[in-house]
Amino acid sequence: MRGRVGTAVGAGLVAWACVAVLGAQPAAGSGAGGLSGDGAPASSLRQSVTWHRCQTSPEDAEGGELDDAGAQCAEVMVPLDYSRPGSPTVKVALSRLAATGPGQRRGVLFYNPGGPGVPAMYLALKFRQAEPTVGARYDVIGMDPRFTGRSTPLDCQWPLPGAGAAGPDREGFERSAALARELASNCTRHREVLPHASTRNTARDMDVVRELLGERRLSYVGSSYGSYLGQVYLQMFPRRVDRAVLDSALDPDRFGPDLTNTQGPAMAAAMENWAAWAARHHGRYRLGATAADVLASVRGIGSTVDRGPLRVGGHQVDSRTLPQVLWSVSAGDDEATYGDFAAMVRVLDDAARGLDVVPTPLLEAVLTGLNSPDAGGVAAVQTAILCADRQASRDPETYYRAIQAHRGDEPVFGSLVYHLTPCSFWPTAPAEPPTRVRNDVPVLMVGADGDPAATYEGQRHAHRVLAGSRLVTLRDAFHHTVYAGLFAPRNACIDRAVNHYLIDGVLPSRDTSCRKP
Repeated sequence: MRGRVGTAVGAGLVAWACVAVLGAQPAAGSGAGGLSGDGAPASSLRQSVTWHRCQTSPEDAEGGELDDAGAQCAEVMVPLDYSRPGSPTVKVALSRLAATGPGQRRGVLFYNPGGPGVPAMYLALKFRQAEPTVGARYDVIGMDPRFTGRSTPLDCQWPLPGAGAAGPDREGFERSAALARELASNCTRHREVLPHASTRNTARDMDVVRELLGERRLSYVGSSYGSYLGQVYLQMFPRRVDRAVLDSALDPDRFGPDLTNTQGPAMAAAMENWAAWAARHHGRYRLGATAADVLASVRGIGSTVDRGPLRVGGHQVDSRTLPQVLWSVSAGDDEATYGDFAAMVRVLDDAARGLDVVPTPLLEAVLTGLNSPDAGGVAAVQTAILCADRQASRDPETYYRAIQAHRGDEPVFGSLVYHLTPCSFWPTAPAEPPTRVRNDVPVLMVGADGDPAATYEGQRHAHRVLAGSRLVTLRDAFHHTVYAGLFAPRNACIDRAVNHYLIDGVLPSRDTSCRKP
């Protein structure tokens, strides 16, 4: 997406010998404080926050940008397992951008951009740059969630970032399931920490940081997965929330390894919206003069790939990777993003016709990412969070039956959204049940009704269980996240509603809507 931060969506879009490797150590004074409800052990609060420069080396460009913006960075130690006094601790890193408005400071605002598994320290700066009026009132805090970024990073050394789609037949399903099993096995070395990678523990870490900062309450902005983290925090610590904004809220009763099961129809709708756009630009992209013709071209590419892989430059595109490549249609619905996607599909269509092709820059980046090792463990820790939040079925046949049942009505993405993940073979089970979100804490929700990742049905369900919420819907929009323009086009109506709430404390009196310009 040109001119915006890269996507924060993860999900088509998961004895402890490595504790020392991860930097865990016995908690200081661990014999003293115990847990009080979901609060932090007293030992976690017997530390001070020591602020320092953010850049860790001359090559650390993001740290340098934070320093140039006047940010400060710090680390705190939190329990690996909040339920066990004397638990080893892990390091959580954070950045702080002090409120810029003299005499206007309201408090701290935690920002989480999504993922799961996306670090927040640097993106907190991008958020403040996008919304300076909010930055004038709040110290903006970017906390890298446990096991991500600078917060005790976890890396399973995966050879690929995921198992991909199931392919057109039983043989393809078995191959990708075997890859998922291998990826899960690679994380066995971290089995002592995996159950504690949960969103509930990240929420507890946030509350430790809040307490150490000396703040009675915190404000919060979370998008995509960050909306789920926000919902969990609201449920666990309802009296410690000042003002909260959830952008593109995920369904709290479905979040976990199988959340993608809900995304097929929304992805198909996003593809249909793009196809109508591509038909209007048939003279340039030659994919079809009607939306139906464009969709037929896409399905034709899939049919060819089912018979054998395509050669695209130095890459092969097979039935495992094609649905992931086409998932790029969810990147946005503006002219530039749709044009990039159309150009990519044009190359795939030419390759399906047997022509020699050169991938577009977008296609080159996507294929390189899908066929490269999991750099820095990003995909592995995303999976670890999903697996720690909700138990997946251990029966691969459950997934195969679902894929087969949807081959007709979801031909493009069904083999991906209904497929299993490494969580079906994960070496550990969740340490605690999923959070049941049901509360009346005031919160502002914003989102697009055509969001292909945070489906509108899921947003509305989150709205119902958050009885104190108001929902502002961006109508006829097919992109993920709507506030501040970091990951999708800006919308002045959405931005006004959110900033009015964060700055003036005024929730809309009722649910309302905004329109695309």
